[in-house]
Amino acid sequence: MTPGMLDVEGLKSAVDEGSIDTVILAFPDLYGRLMGKRLDASFFLTDVAGGTHACDYLFTVDMEMEPVAGYKFSNWDRGYGDIHLVPDLGTVRKLSWLDRTALVICDAEVESEHGPVEVAPRSMLRRQLERLHAQGFDAMAGSELEYYQFRTSYPEAAKKGYRDLGEVGWYIEDYHLLQGARTEDLNGAFRRHLAASGVPVESTKGEFGRGQHELNIRYAPILEMADRHLVLKQAAKEISDQLGCSTTFMAKPDEAQAGSSSHLHVSLWRDKNGELTNAFAGDGSLAGIACSEEFRWFLGGWMRYAADFMVCYAPTVNSYKRFQAGSWAPTALAWSPDNRTAGFRVVGTGPSLRIECRIPGADVNPYLAYSAVIASGLEGIGRRIEPPPAYVGDVYSAQDEVMLPGSLEEAIASFEGSELARSAFGADVVEHYAHFFTTEANAYRRAVTDWERVRYFERI
Repeated sequence: MTPGMLDVEGLKSAVDEGSIDTVILAFPDLYGRLMGKRLDASFFLTDVAGGTHACDYLFTVDMEMEPVAGYKFSNWDRGYGDIHLVPDLGTVRKLSWLDRTALVICDAEVESEHGPVEVAPRSMLRRQLERLHAQGFDAMAGSELEYYQFRTSYPEAAKKGYRDLGEVGWYIEDYHLLQGARTEDLNGAFRRHLAASGVPVESTKGEFGRGQHELNIRYAPILEMADRHLVLKQAAKEISDQLGCSTTFMAKPDEAQAGSSSHLHVSLWRDKNGELTNAFAGDGSLAGIACSEEFRWFLGGWMRYAADFMVCYAPTVNSYKRFQAGSWAPTALAWSPDNRTAGFRVVGTGPSLRIECRIPGADVNPYLAYSAVIASGLEGIGRRIEPPPAYVGDVYSAQDEVMLPGSLEEAIASFEGSELARSAFGADVVEHYAHFFTTEANAYRRAVTDWERVRYFERI
């Protein structure tokens, strides 16, 4: 068992000996935030291990926790009733950065029917996994998360309007060990606490922005990776908070700095004689890559439908400010072997062969993104969609490649009109999320920004 993970008997033993007295029940909301409640550990074991309740408005609120009108799933007319939170007992882990506390991630069910809440992000990914398993495949994934760190606490940052924060570094530190040593109190704590809390860690490194870092965790089955992704973000924020600092996973926190990515590495696997093998590996050849037909078709489908599911990869207005030439973020729908200017970069060989999608930013909801990956890839395999020729050279200078959607509004329109999104996710789910993303876009459209004040206050 992975260090830090607990089965039910292990949790009972920890509660009996007093090393755990609190259990956090958590589930991802539409933004990819962990929501939930803290329970007395003994009460959890005796009364709640089979589930508890939460208000269904949590799948219809905005960032400020305001109920938003216009959702069919939950609204004032329906009285904002309950959903049932069902603990996934395979996700119990002891959180080493919190005192005597365990975390368990829950699935959301409809209270009256005990079926999945279809619009819940974890339900969406489970549904796509069922479709994948029906085709004889499983999926492995790895999220590479980047973030900026500051020596300003979250409360102080809020008071300052998130301006003039204390940067942890004063020059670009990509792979720079001296600058990296200055943040070991933060990044070292992230690595140690995550590794002790059921999230195996590979490394941290300085990134291309001042005070920007990347944390890589071990790849895992795709649902488990989505869970680890959120635990990583929660840990980084809570540990930063404890140390009087702050960490942001905004896609583009500063117009003058590199954006923060969440590159997604994905491969398909199948059971051969009781052993899982990489289904992407094979004897075929694509741009010099030894691969299977499934690899080609999965890549072809993922690329063909990237625009349809762009809201799943770039879910906020801020997401689209990251896509700039020469920024290490992609601008066009191109693929290439080991080329960081392409939106789809193919890396590894044989058992390690995988596709790295460089489109998502650090603000991505991993459950939505991985759901979109599977839906697109399965369509590619089902329709035998071939990818375009591999791009050779600097994709930023490409003239004929299809460009990524340039705004959240453009991405919403593609999502709403996508036949694949409706067939794979369900029409009700598409309508729910189209309303969610439109609400986010409208909130930005109404906002008056500092940029506008500086530009127009006196001189217009």
